[in-house]
Order: sequence, then structure tokens, then C-alpha cells
Amino acid sequence: MVDCIWHVSRCGAIIARMVRDNEKPARLWAVVLMAILTAGVVAACGGVGAMPPDYVGDASDDDQRADQRTDEDEEQAAEPVLRELASGLAAPVALEQIESGGPILVADQAGLLYVLDPEHGLHSDPFLDLRSRMVELRPGFDERGLLGLALHPQFPEDPRVFLYYSAPLRSEGPDGWDHSSSVSAFELQYDGEGTVQVDPESEQVIIKIDQPQFNHNAGVLRFGPDGYLYIALGDGGLGNDQGPGHPERGHGQDISTLKGSILRIDVDRDRPDGQGYAIPEDNPFVGKPGARDEIYAYGLRNPWGMAFDRETGRLFAADVGQELFEEANIIEAGGNYGWNLREGLHCFSPDSPRDPPADCAETGYRGEPLIDPILEYRNYRSFPDEPDAYGVSIIGGMVYRGSQLPQLRGRYVFGDWATTPRSGEGRLLIAEPAEDDSEPWTIEPLAVDGVEDGTIGTHIFAFGEDLDGELYVLVNDTVGPSGEGGRVLRLEVKR
Repeated sequence: MVDCIWHVSRCGAIIARMVRDNEKPARLWAVVLMAILTAGVVAACGGVGAMPPDYVGDASDDDQRADQRTDEDEEQAAEPVLRELASGLAAPVALEQIESGGPILVADQAGLLYVLDPEHGLHSDPFLDLRSRMVELRPGFDERGLLGLALHPQFPEDPRVFLYYSAPLRSEGPDGWDHSSSVSAFELQYDGEGTVQVDPESEQVIIKIDQPQFNHNAGVLRFGPDGYLYIALGDGGLGNDQGPGHPERGHGQDISTLKGSILRIDVDRDRPDGQGYAIPEDNPFVGKPGARDEIYAYGLRNPWGMAFDRETGRLFAADVGQELFEEANIIEAGGNYGWNLREGLHCFSPDSPRDPPADCAETGYRGEPLIDPILEYRNYRSFPDEPDAYGVSIIGGMVYRGSQLPQLRGRYVFGDWATTPRSGEGRLLIAEPAEDDSEPWTIEPLAVDGVEDGTIGTHIFAFGEDLDGELYVLVNDTVGPSGEGGRVLRLEVKR
């Protein structure tokens, strides 16, 4: 049941593309296949209803809270632990599993891709090296690099792997800007026995986005249940969404720019102008004057961690705060998440980022409502004495849908990069809807390895999920994309 909607929706994405086909036979076959698929959903998923086009809100908060967890689950649950699967990396930031129980692709921020065998560890040599195509990274601290990884949902029939990396500023880029973010596809070959290869010359650039500064790149890539590629983009860097390369209102509130947004594109069709993608017809700003058609949602500062709930299809995205508050959101089509008018649930002013005004706008510049985050917590830097100041930089995770840890089922598992600016110690957290639906989700530390406050002794850089719904924590003993302190840990039961 856990994976039923996810896999059925992938089949639906294929059929949707047949419906878009211009050939009449393809449309007729699509009608037949849709009828078969509908019957299969009822039989296999117990009568699951249709999923709306924007894949949000189809499961109530009550359903999320219950979510097949029982008191017996809680009582019999084994203590979670973190088991190390790989070490010797610089800074792992993303992973994707090729097949259930099979090899896992691991993206290292330094510009390398590795294969991880879940039972035998990391292959010593990377299967793809992008360093010659990237900007030179700062070894001490850098937010650029190889940041995103996604396999095509129809892999291996479609053998493409999609990567987000920081390339030198393209020749057409604005003078003085820092670099260009590149989303590219490469052809990946897998022999079914653990060997993975990529032809470096197969690169197809899908889209490039010029960046004014080195920070706030985001960079997460996810394919949705609809088959489209979602791309998380930060506000372009510096602070307050202001400064060189930022529009007067900031990128977050300007839908004429792609930054500070989540994009949604179709990588299986080309645009008429020769771009390597097309625009889904139901994107919320298609045809709107002054808006970019690629934008799915906006008003974001640095969405570091974005993932679909594989059971409900809802899209979760954490957003790193500026000074005071860290937040996570459920992303809706066309939604404005407030940055830089708000930080978390609170007013924000670029003129006084540590002293928020008492009153601020409740709508964006176009009169659209600002959507509240589902959760927030205080930033330790500004609230060192508060018990809910869990850390300094939120790291987005996933709703747990695995089987090893039933007490976590349906809960949002995420974390913070470090508990204090100098601690070098990340913290694991979990959240679930409050009893009062109008209130933010409740947050508590996730105790692992017997440590009740959720701290794990190293920086948390990212989370990953395998095809069985089990979760991975990607960590680094240092703050930058260098050295060999990066590791891949799996959250599992104590044995």
C-alpha cells in the first residue's frame, strides 16, 4: 500500500503523454490503458481516489496523523540507529537508487558521482567527474557545486540522469555575476549487476540560470508523480534578497525571474525555440503577463531539501531562514511563500532583519495570499536560550514511508545542519500535524543511537530515500566540499 499511489501515478504519467500525442491511435490506446489502470487502482490500492493536478491537499491532516500507525507500533518499535554505509566522500548532497535493493547513485558536492552498493559499500572510483565543467569551489565553505540528482522516472527505458551543478558564468550572463546553474541530462548505462557508466559527452543542457552570488543556490531536483521535473532555486544570494543582481522587490517576490522559486518543466518535450524542455500546460503562470511560465511556486529564500510524499503526492520543501526562523512548507501550485516579506510565520524587513516589524503585508504585490509554512522553529543564533531553537539552518527531509520504523510512518523526518554555529553537530527532527489543524505542525527531536536530543555528532547536509521508502542521512565532518569527512548513513532499526 505504501508505494501503490506512487507507482500507479508514474504509469498515469506515461498515459498522459500518450494523450498529448498528436496521433489518433495513441489517444485511443491511452483511453483503453486508462480504463485498465483505473480498475487496477481500485483492486491494488483499495479504492484510492483520483489525485488532483497540483498534487496537494489530497490527504487530510487527520489521515496524516493516523497514517496506519497504531499504539502497538509505538510500543513495539525498535530504537532507530544510524548505520554507516559509505565514507571518504567530500560532501554528499543527494542520492538515487537505481532499483529496489540495488545500487545507489551518490552525488558529492565536489563534482563527483559514485555508486554505492548497499551491502558492500562505496565503489572507490567515481563513475562521472564534473569538476572540469564546474566553477572552482572554495574548500572552506561553498554553496555551489554538484547539488542535485534525479533519475528519469522511466529509467531504464529512458536512461537519462539529471544533474544540477554550478558552471562558470555563461558568455551571455550579466557582467560581474558569479556563475550559471546548469541542469543537464546524461545517458546512464546500467548492466543490472552493479556496473554503472555514463558517457560524459552525452550531456544535454536542459536549462541554465545565471546567479549573481555564490550562495542560495538550492539545487534539489525531483520528478513528481506527474512525470515532470521540479527544480528548487534560491534567491540568488547575499542576504535579505537585496544587493547587486537583485530586483527592487527581491527575487522571491518577482515572478519575472526564476530565482526564489520552484520550477516545473517537461523534459520529454522540447520547446519550439529549441530549449531542452517544454512547459506543462497547467503550470500556474502560463500566459500571465510578466511571469515566467516555468514557475510552479515562489517566495522562497533557499529551499534546501525538497521531496514528494510517495503516498499522498504532496510536495514538501524546507526553506533556510535569514536570521530568526527556519521553516518547512507544503508546496501548492501558484503559491507565494512570503520571502522576503515574511520569515517563517513572522513579518520581515530587509532594513531590520533582526528586528521584525509588528505589522506587514498579508498578501504579495499582486494581491495574492501569502501561504504559511507548516512548521517553524527559532534559529539558535538569535535565540540561544530558547528550547525550540533546534539549530541554525534547516535541512529538508521526507515523509517516512518505509517499513523498518513503523513509529515514524507518516511523519516528516528532517534536520538541522548544526545545533550551534560552531558545534559541528547536526540534529535529527520529526514533525506531524497538530491536533488543531489551524496550528503549525509539532516538532520534536528524533532520538537515535540512544541520544534523546537528536544530535548525531556531525553536520547534516541532506536526506535521501531509497525505492523501499527507507531514509538516508548525508553528513560531513567539515563545512565545505573538500576533504574525506563525508559519509552516507542509513536510518534503520537497532539490531
